Amino acid sequence: MTEQEKAKTLDFLNNWGEGLLAKNLGILFSEITDDSLSATMPVNENVHQPFGIMHGGASCVLAETLGSCLSNVFIDTEKFYAVGTNINSNHLRSVRKGVVTGTARFIRKGKTMHVSEIEIRNEKGDLINHTTMTNNVIAK
Repeated sequence: MTEQEKAKTLDFLNNWGEGLLAKNLGILFSEITDDSLSATMPVNENVHQPFGIMHGGASCVLAETLGSCLSNVFIDTEKFYAVGTNINSNHLRSVRKGVVTGTARFIRKGKTMHVSEIEIRNEKGDLINHTTMTNNVIAK
């Protein structure tokens, strides 16, 4: 993928789906490579649970957004679309404020099924969440 293609893809992802959950949580796609996709999300009262830490569901939203978009970026979207069918998320550390960064990478990239691994890290680089996700690739 050329630098121009990367920039175009990130621009598309960051302007896709106004008013949807990922936008409402402030998820911003930041980097793409030939086999990975990264995004950031602010940790503030919008994603807190009652104890003032990031809600586990917010981690899952970031992870699923990354895993789904990773699959859809690397398929022919004229013929197919990818949808999540399974997610397994482990919350390893808590975060109260700042910005978290998630990175999704393929574990398996088949014709009809993708499995990805998503790591979410705090600003210090500590792993706060590890998620695996399965997407089915479906013909339109």
